[in-house]
Amino acid sequence: QVQLVESGGGLVQAGGSLRLSCAASESIFSFNTMGWYRQAPGKQRELVATITGGGISNYADSVKGRFTISSDNAKNTVYLQMNSLKPEDTAVYYCNARRIDYSYWGQGTQVTVSA
Repeated sequence: QVQLVESGGGLVQAGGSLRLSCAASESIFSFNTMGWYRQAPGKQRELVATITGGGISNYADSVKGRFTISSDNAKNTVYLQMNSLKPEDTAVYYCNARRIDYSYWGQGTQVTVSA
């Protein structure tokens, strides 16, 4: 069973930065993509950013230019650097690892941005 362990969430003021980490129990090359999704209260879960094993990244329009996804293959870890945070970025952030036949999720980490 694949395990994804997230860390790095917390409370930050608007304009601040946080870095989320997602450590996978298997090589990230075994997944088609890894990425981050978020879910705010009363809203559906939405894509934030994804990255392939080859390093190709994709971002939601709302975070382009502010967030950066990266990976450390040796550590089986994916990161999400979040800069210029806004109150509307407040949500539970979930790590995701996707294969052709299955999608794995972490337990989520809370990010709260105060105005």
